[in-house]
Amino acid sequence: MVSRMLPLVALIAVGAALSACTATAPEPTETALFSDEDEAFAAAEATYRAYVDALNAVDLSDPDTFEDVYAWTTGDLNASDRKGLSAYHADGVVVAGDSVITILEPFDISDSLDAVQLAACVDISDVNVFDSEGDSLVDADRPDFQQTTVTLEESTNSETGLLVASISPRTDGTKCG
Repeated sequence: MVSRMLPLVALIAVGAALSACTATAPEPTETALFSDEDEAFAAAEATYRAYVDALNAVDLSDPDTFEDVYAWTTGDLNASDRKGLSAYHADGVVVAGDSVITILEPFDISDSLDAVQLAACVDISDVNVFDSEGDSLVDADRPDFQQTTVTLEESTNSETGLLVASISPRTDGTKCG
């Protein structure tokens, strides 16, 4: 019986010795997702346009339509969109009309090309929001255009490589309309 075990023990010992001698594979070096600023800005533009298209397609009576909006956002904006769309749905709010991007330009980019900012002007003049009674919730003094800075961050969860992280008012004096 001992003679039968000897080859098995020898085989295990050789296997262990060989595995101890193999070098571990080096960690792959991270490469930038985009090769240059133009490529990063093109991805940012495609991402933001997809986000606005998803917002325009939302039917507040059908929460399944919110998913495309969430798919294009990350971080605080994602949380804010989830909270806002859910509240509108619960309150029976209805949105009519579409937002239209009129200007979308590069604004800033990180050295590593993993964060991009766009300057945007969005025509919201045809968008109206109604409460469950049919009364408009839009302030009569609302401007026809939103002037914003859109910040996008690198993400492996996006087909463009970026997700919209924040949208903030732009107050640099640029006129949209």
